[in-house]
Amino acid sequence: MLVSMRKNGGILAIFALACTSVVAITNAVTKDRIAEQEQTQLLKIINQLLPEDSHDNNIFQSCKLMTNEALLGSSEPQRIFTATKNNKPIGYAIEGIAPKGYSGNIKLVVGINTVGKVTGVRILGHNETPGLGDKVEYRKSNWLDDFVDQTLTEENAHTWAVTKDGGDFDSFTGATITPRAVVGSVKNILTFYQSEQFSNLNNAPSCWSKS
Repeated sequence: MLVSMRKNGGILAIFALACTSVVAITNAVTKDRIAEQEQTQLLKIINQLLPEDSHDNNIFQSCKLMTNEALLGSSEPQRIFTATKNNKPIGYAIEGIAPKGYSGNIKLVVGINTVGKVTGVRILGHNETPGLGDKVEYRKSNWLDDFVDQTLTEENAHTWAVTKDGGDFDSFTGATITPRAVVGSVKNILTFYQSEQFSNLNNAPSCWSKS
């Protein structure tokens, strides 16, 4: 009996080792492919905010990291992509987190041109309620288009809120928390763009610096 148990235990150990090896090999093989797919998808989104024909640089490689928990919504560094034409900036795609969504964090990216106008907003990730909060997804509604060509000034800062809070941005039927979080986050990102910290973007570390 003891010999049989040892034999079965050995077989299970070998099986477990084999399974672990298969998982490790599969992860190694697919890691680069997944990263490439993620890069392609993100670049597609950025090119919706800053059209490809408007810049002549490799925008994905022109990436810096900056941290501002109050305005970018996270203690983790956020990515900022710079679009240039003839070596002059024409716009930026700034990632941020709306931390007060109905079901948690909402990750987004905001396109801003060099005069401070929003060129577009896209949602990169969320856990909002299907059929309600998920209308922030561009494929499900055009609500995000309300931000296009908007600017933030001292005079209009009070209008950067949903209509329920006295602002200019509509909510969804049956859902206010999600659009409120997104409006607040876009406003914060515009505030960050206007900050002294952002003026030091060129001195920020590259997204691709080796640690």
